[in-house]
Amino acid sequence: MKKIIILNSNTLGSGSDELGEVLIGSFLRKIWAAENKPNAIIFYNSAVKLLSEGSKVLDAAHGLNDAGVDLLACGTCIGYFKMQDKLAVGRESNMEEIVNLMLDAHVVTV
Repeated sequence: MKKIIILNSNTLGSGSDELGEVLIGSFLRKIWAAENKPNAIIFYNSAVKLLSEGSKVLDAAHGLNDAGVDLLACGTCIGYFKMQDKLAVGRESNMEEIVNLMLDAHVVTV
């Protein structure tokens, strides 16, 4: 069964956005370093910013992408944040593809 991680924010946890930015970077880098990587990571809402130009976690995102992890950015979210030409890594997806992937996988939401 496929393993998929869902990220729904450009920070991890709540309380301090500054701390959350550090934590999401650490989280992605640990996944990148892990031997047992997920098949895909889905980026919703502000999490799509993690895949955009200027993101502080592009090293991890490129590393994951190069390791074969499918990085899917929500197309509606890209449009909402006006990021159509700013995606630096990964690919734009749509809700139909995302739902189909999720229905056939073990899903972890962070």
